[in-house]
Amino acid sequence: MNALIPRPRLEVAPGAVHVPGWLGPDEQRGLVTACRGWAAGPVPMRHTRLPRGGVMSVQTVCVGWHWQPYRYTRTAGDVNGARVAEFPDWLAELGRRALVDAYQDPSAGDGYAPDTALINFYDADARMGMHQDKDERSGAPVVSLTIGDSCVFRFGNTENRNRPYTDLELASGDLFVFGGPSRFAYHGVPRILPGTGDPATGLTAGRLNLTLRVTGLTDVPGQ
Repeated sequence: MNALIPRPRLEVAPGAVHVPGWLGPDEQRGLVTACRGWAAGPVPMRHTRLPRGGVMSVQTVCVGWHWQPYRYTRTAGDVNGARVAEFPDWLAELGRRALVDAYQDPSAGDGYAPDTALINFYDADARMGMHQDKDERSGAPVVSLTIGDSCVFRFGNTENRNRPYTDLELASGDLFVFGGPSRFAYHGVPRILPGTGDPATGLTAGRLNLTLRVTGLTDVPGQ
């Protein structure tokens, strides 16, 4: 019954907007297929190892640029040394459309050119601690898409990991954009809600999260 209750667009903070049900079923299935292809290589999906020895509970694969704590490179020196898959034009166009719809401004996507996507897979036990997306050399908005199981998404302030923050549920097909004054807000995923996804997306369990970003980087020989 809850699925029949409309979930309105919500501006959580200045520049941070939640648009429920933004991706249709066909687009979700298409993204699941694309993510499966990227997860298979050239750089496979993996649990990222942190500098102090910890291992992230989410599994990650990157497109365009390879992220490792806490920098971007074109090749995955911490995995297999291969160059990551190219960032496709259709994904950049999806990002521009997301900004237009989130900010309800036909010009919001003008000049937006995301060049990397981090694809995180959460199983039922995976979590993401409060953090800032600050390894990019750009203040352009981050576009976040959810497919599969719902999660509790915690969106905080730009000063620290503590309150004030807002907890909201991100469900399959939802869009969340954060830019402007909220671009460097702390955020995290304290909980996955297993069994809430629709197998018709092609994902029978777990949550896929795609975040599109502008790195602000240029190629350096040897990367």
